[in-house]
Amino acid sequence: MFKINKLFLIFIGLAGLAVVSTSCGPKERSRTTGWEYNNPKNGGFEVAAATQQITGPGLVLIEGGTFTMGATSETPYYEWDNTPRKVTVSSFYIDQTEVSNLAYREYIFWLNRVYGESFPLVVQQALPDTLVWRDKLAYNEPLVQTYFRHPAYQDYPVVGVSWLQANDYASWRSDRVNEGLLIDAGILDFDPDQKDENNFNTDAYLAGQYEGLVKEGKEDLDPTGTGVRSVRFEDGLMLPNYRLPTEAEWEFAALGLIGNTLYNRVVERREYPWNGSTVRTDETKYYGSFVANFKIGSGDYMGVAGNLNDGASIPNAVGSYWPNDYGIYNMAGNVSEWVLDVYRPMTPEFVSDFNPYRGNIFKNVKKDIDGSIAPKDSLGRIVYEDITAEEAASRKNYRKANNVNYRDGDYQSTIQADWLDGEETVANSKGMYDYGETTLISDKARVVKGGSWNDGVYYLSPGTRRFLNEDESASTIGFRCAMIRVGSPLPGGN
Repeated sequence: MFKINKLFLIFIGLAGLAVVSTSCGPKERSRTTGWEYNNPKNGGFEVAAATQQITGPGLVLIEGGTFTMGATSETPYYEWDNTPRKVTVSSFYIDQTEVSNLAYREYIFWLNRVYGESFPLVVQQALPDTLVWRDKLAYNEPLVQTYFRHPAYQDYPVVGVSWLQANDYASWRSDRVNEGLLIDAGILDFDPDQKDENNFNTDAYLAGQYEGLVKEGKEDLDPTGTGVRSVRFEDGLMLPNYRLPTEAEWEFAALGLIGNTLYNRVVERREYPWNGSTVRTDETKYYGSFVANFKIGSGDYMGVAGNLNDGASIPNAVGSYWPNDYGIYNMAGNVSEWVLDVYRPMTPEFVSDFNPYRGNIFKNVKKDIDGSIAPKDSLGRIVYEDITAEEAASRKNYRKANNVNYRDGDYQSTIQADWLDGEETVANSKGMYDYGETTLISDKARVVKGGSWNDGVYYLSPGTRRFLNEDESASTIGFRCAMIRVGSPLPGGN
């Protein structure tokens, strides 16, 4: 026993020496100057330890890669707006499920608590349009009253939300998650008295225009500082913004090709988020059951009583049916979903083959006359404005702020444009998309992906694309959020 105890004590002693030698070792130094980082004697330049991005609430990591984006079958309307092409998508995060009624009601509750007294219109403008359930020749009035608020529907996808409302929700979610991370880290205390412009906004906090209830704060190594400072984005404590996924991201995540690859090639190009051309499962226990919620045929939304096929006449709960190989639910059926992109039929012809997206309007933070960030607005948000022509004049990669119509909708891309001595005569030009006269496409048209409970099987393919104006909504359209992946595209790092 004595020998065993002696060996044990020797082991503990060596471990203690290892800890001491590690803790007392030299600090990390700059590879370019040789100066120590995080040393107040050297001016206090701080460098956070390199860490992998944490996964935000509700999100799933999607390992990016190359895939064939676009149509997998001929459209019933013979549209030519979705030519297949090979593109690469960076790794990103996406919600495992659609945003539910419960999640959206939490958003409305916060808006009412913070803005309801002084800015009730903010709350009203965020509410879903429950009247989308009305039909001139159907009795859907009970859904108008119950679908969004009754507890029986709280786990169902929120509908009646416009593209603009979905983006506002994503911004709010970013701020709430980051506020929670700072509270969990002991930097801030929860402030139940946030009102009007005095609320946690990520941009305002980083700009020094929101202090909150400081608990411990962040140690300030600047020898001229107060010893405590606010968190900076470089500290790595906060997450990037939640947002809508791009069309390419949504389609890539929906296909779930990670479960259908061998080494560096795709074994079988999928038509749906699962292999094969049928919409029924081959699992023995559930053999023959539908794997998605969709309209089976004319007048058939759920099957025959006693043997319901997809078990839902309207949207079903967000975690229903089988997930795809990324573990994501209802990327086919249930509700169609908003994505970030502006709709243009020629986008597949011209879009970049790396992280393709149409809809860029480049902005900068608004500055005051002294060059400092302008004061936040009455809702506590930092103000952004389009870049100026002067700022873009010397750029090689873009020449203006608004690039929505680039090569599909601008004057250069229309045969009606007149040119004189190499210069375009704008006064005699006519745009390609004359909204309300020759087309329903405008700069407000946003891409809608995936099929819904009210769609036939064709629209279950992730490659299908439709559009709706950004300020409109429907009983068939919901949304989910996404986020960029910072650093290594691989789980756990390179």
